[in-house]
Amino acid sequence: MSGPPTVWALIPIKASGEGKTRLADALSVAERDALVDAMARHVAGAAAGAERVSRIVLAGPSRHGLDADILRIDDPGEGLNAALGSALARIARMEACPDRLIVVAADLPRITPLDLNLLAEAPAHTAVIAPDRHGTGTNALSLPLPEAAGFHFCYGTDSAARHREEAERLGLTVETILSEGLEKDIDEPSDLVDARDVYTIEH
Repeated sequence: MSGPPTVWALIPIKASGEGKTRLADALSVAERDALVDAMARHVAGAAAGAERVSRIVLAGPSRHGLDADILRIDDPGEGLNAALGSALARIARMEACPDRLIVVAADLPRITPLDLNLLAEAPAHTAVIAPDRHGTGTNALSLPLPEAAGFHFCYGTDSAARHREEAERLGLTVETILSEGLEKDIDEPSDLVDARDVYTIEH
């Protein structure tokens, strides 16, 4: 009798100094880097605390202070979609490829282990989309493997709808998860109130 499906969490991270440029009017470069680091630690901590997630993988050029024993897959330098596509392809080729891969944004300061477990518990042959607070962006995806090994990431304008279309192209059932922890990313200065528990602005 086989055990429960194995689930990994993949967290994309930008290089230091490149994150959260839309916050430039509210935070200095150093403050933005500190915020990015704090949120990445929080998201990785939530994944580590989720009993259904067995491994964390980073996609990008920097660890932002996260543990050196976390696997990091380098960014080919062609943008977020290319970085995630490269990471997905590498993971899908691994001998110990997981049964499900959760792709979760690194800027979710309200995310909890429960949110990760909900994404991990999706039914077989089902992709799950967690949209942002506006309902148009994508803050997390839960993809079954190997069925979604050829998934093409579509981050950018209307990514939630485009990711749904991509999952349907692969013949997957698509579900949506709505939760405060998954919806509240940090993009604009007005969003910073949601990050106050992980990062304190000194001014």
